[in-house]
Amino acid sequence: MTDQPSVQDQFAPQLRCFGCGPANPDGLQIKSYLDGEVLRCIWRPEPHHEAYPGMLNGGIVGALLDCHCNWAAALHLMRRDEAAHPPCTVTASYTVKLRRPTPTDVSIQLSATVVENGEDKVVIEGHLEASGKVCASFTGTFVAVKPGHPAYHRW
Repeated sequence: MTDQPSVQDQFAPQLRCFGCGPANPDGLQIKSYLDGEVLRCIWRPEPHHEAYPGMLNGGIVGALLDCHCNWAAALHLMRRDEAAHPPCTVTASYTVKLRRPTPTDVSIQLSATVVENGEDKVVIEGHLEASGKVCASFTGTFVAVKPGHPAYHRW
């Protein structure tokens, strides 16, 4: 997508998260890149990600969008606050609408944009597309955690 490192590789190379952790060899290994105000990712499914032949598992769809959109929230807070590193954010809630089956024989495109901004809370809308068609839409609320939270030092 670019010759720059992904946001995951740049800011959290030791992260073991199943969806976005570069240090998790068994995870999804998503790589997200900022494109103006939109965070984008291209990801290629494998047969072990399928719910049934040729179609992506719905739980994997949710994991992809959750992790990708969480990074959009963290980057937004970092840029807004002019910080050197993103704050650690966690998912407070999310909704995924599965619009159509997602094929596994093509690359998947993820996009995420900020729709609401609070002091340490961000609402993100995301989409998962395959072959130019929206297969899933997402709305999630993410919060920056404080010292004492178990995820505070995860990246």
